[in-house]
Amino acid sequence: MLGIIINPKSGKRAFRAQRVYLFRLLRHRHQPFAYRVTQYAGHATELARDLVERGYDEILVLGGDGTLSEALNGIMTADIPAEQRAKIHLGIMPRGTGNDWGRYWNLTKNHKQSLKRFFEGEGHPIDVGCVTYYRNNVAYHRYFINSVGFGVDPLCCKIADQFKYYIGSHSINYLFGLIVAFFKQKPIHMGLYVDDQLLLEDGLYTMNIGNGPFSGGGIKQNPDADPTDGIFQSMFVAKPTLHKILQAVPKLYNGHLTDVSFVHAVVGKKIELRTKKHLLFEADGILHDVMGPCVITCQHHAIQFRA
Repeated sequence: MLGIIINPKSGKRAFRAQRVYLFRLLRHRHQPFAYRVTQYAGHATELARDLVERGYDEILVLGGDGTLSEALNGIMTADIPAEQRAKIHLGIMPRGTGNDWGRYWNLTKNHKQSLKRFFEGEGHPIDVGCVTYYRNNVAYHRYFINSVGFGVDPLCCKIADQFKYYIGSHSINYLFGLIVAFFKQKPIHMGLYVDDQLLLEDGLYTMNIGNGPFSGGGIKQNPDADPTDGIFQSMFVAKPTLHKILQAVPKLYNGHLTDVSFVHAVVGKKIELRTKKHLLFEADGILHDVMGPCVITCQHHAIQFRA
């Protein structure tokens, strides 16, 4: 059964025409479906959880990376067996700002093409990341499909979101946000553990842990990331000078960022950032304000992605 989750605030200029096209296509295909429209932040999580608990095994998201991530969290926290969850097919008709997850699958904002891929494409078993953090000694979990970032990454997302009020939703917002974040971010002292082994203890300036290779509207921070291989590809920067930052900027979009000497490549199934200090992190572009430490784990082939 097909369940559709629509975020009307994502890419809203073309919203009506795209929705009309989708419903016409469904009638032409004689496809039974149910659809839900989000009304507030986090609503897609509730809607997706309810749909899969009712037996819907195909979830199509009309929205951006954030809406897709919320829907994923609904699927991952639904009260269903893991075997049933692994058979659920998730898909997206990209309508957001960055479209980083869709970029990996060659899904564009061409709604006709992305819908064709969803209805006629194959299901791919994909990994799902989970960030575990603590508040008052209680563990909380946030799942992500594309990437999670600390340091510059979440600050960039925060600033890029503010730019939306002035210039609208464009991927260039992330470039503006990144430039500002480069100069505002201060290193946070922590221990970095990979697969339970201490890798280094230093000040974290920025780190992106990738299930997919793209982030920030097309920045290729982890070019070798593959959401089907059971491991994370990550990049870590400690305390760069202004000269080093300027050296790295031209390589942000060409896949050679990890060739820069001060950018450390980190590969593993489990990554821990041990600190008791305040942390801001973004998971698929959604901001979370927590106190450390954070543990990031990979759940291999947790669901299917249709493309």
